[in-house]
Amino acid sequence: MPITAERGYVIPAIDREGTDYRACAHRLADSIRSWHPTAEITVITRDDLPHGDQGGFANDWQCWYISPYRQTIKLEADMLATGPLDHWWTLFEHRDVVISQGARDFYGRHTDCRRYRKIFDDNHLPDVYNAITYWRRSTTAQEFFDLVRSIFTHWTDYRTLLRFPDQDPTTDVVYAVAAVIMRPDRVTLPEGMGPRITHMKPGINPIRTADWTQELIWESDPARINTVAQWGLLHYHVKDWRPNE
Repeated sequence: MPITAERGYVIPAIDREGTDYRACAHRLADSIRSWHPTAEITVITRDDLPHGDQGGFANDWQCWYISPYRQTIKLEADMLATGPLDHWWTLFEHRDVVISQGARDFYGRHTDCRRYRKIFDDNHLPDVYNAITYWRRSTTAQEFFDLVRSIFTHWTDYRTLLRFPDQDPTTDVVYAVAAVIMRPDRVTLPEGMGPRITHMKPGINPIRTADWTQELIWESDPARINTVAQWGLLHYHVKDWRPNE
């Protein structure tokens, strides 16, 4: 893909399992532009995939080929920007690849919940979240995404190296395996540095049900949950949430 801008955001929106990721992606794009009106943003749909639909998470590596930016921040679609993000470019720009690590609850506290990270703990994998991933056009980034592609393609072989692996890999697990192979220091920032998503899954937050939008009081403009002002990226998880409708 020819480079059309120095910096920009890429949001994959490949609909699957009855989820309208396109709607999520455009909602995220609108929230970014509410803070940064001139931001360059590309939403990737199934029609944009240069190597065709590989199925679900396995399409992730194709973002490397599609991005028209010299520096890219890839974001998962089911999030909202609840504050400025442009300071991330300064944080990332001297690295070739940065995968975010860790997550926060809606109070802004780093979560120690490991309910959803058993495979990471059992295999001593870095606690990466592909929801925020940065790269610049470089040989390191090319190496990383070639490796991600290989792990997805040959998962039946890679999974034999892990304890208690899932039948099908998530992008987070594939990124973690790739990080171990390449060395985490090459593709992550030191622990405690860099952005973390606010993850609204139960267990991470003090809620009793799977649908936090029905249990907690929320406002969308500005974003508050139980009167707590949100900042950074809110990974709302409940895909059919319509905060501005």
